[in-house]
Amino acid sequence: MIECKNIAKTYSSGAGEATVLKGLSFKIDDGEFVAIIGPSGSGKSTLMHILGALDTPTSGSYLLDGKNVSDFSDDELADIRNKKIGFVFQSFNLLARSTVLRNVMLPLVYAGVSKEDREIKAKESLKNAGLDELHFYHLTNQLSGGQMQRVAIARALVNNPSLILADEPTGNLDSKTGEIVLDTFEALNKEQHHTIILITHEREVAEHADRIITIRDGVIVEDSKNTKKSK
Repeated sequence: MIECKNIAKTYSSGAGEATVLKGLSFKIDDGEFVAIIGPSGSGKSTLMHILGALDTPTSGSYLLDGKNVSDFSDDELADIRNKKIGFVFQSFNLLARSTVLRNVMLPLVYAGVSKEDREIKAKESLKNAGLDELHFYHLTNQLSGGQMQRVAIARALVNNPSLILADEPTGNLDSKTGEIVLDTFEALNKEQHHTIILITHEREVAEHADRIITIRDGVIVEDSKNTKKSK
């Protein structure tokens, strides 16, 4: 699914140039659950933007399903983000004055899905994310943090993307609620075979994944199977 070949990213400013990523190379296969971990300033957020087709590398290549993302037009990139990639963010990014169901249906509006099918798909996605039906018609600002993150996961799932990209998804949650959300990702990976990339700075969070890629100062310092999970 994903192949990164010698990816580098350099930003220019009045103070000069700063190279954030320094030649990263790795592959992620369909159905993998991978955590990318690193401290603040390591380059993991920049890498997340590239993997999510939100940015392109300065040099090197990022292949998604065998195609170089840098070759796509802005419209093609928007289409990829809408259909191939589901995003889950730390801050949820939900519409506070809209119902849970409407939040999850929104990507389907942009995809041109009929109103009847939008509701069916959104309800199915919410169930898969583990949210109780009692909350489907609540406003999102009436939910707990854990419930809001499940809504965000459902929204990421609703177009049945091949890749789910989760950026610090437990950052605004207490540890118990965070574990529940991470268990949801594990279930989505095992039972529905979604490819999941989890961006985090916490080792305990990363250890929910089957493979951990560690980044420091813009380079990969370790890429290995999570032996603790396999025991």
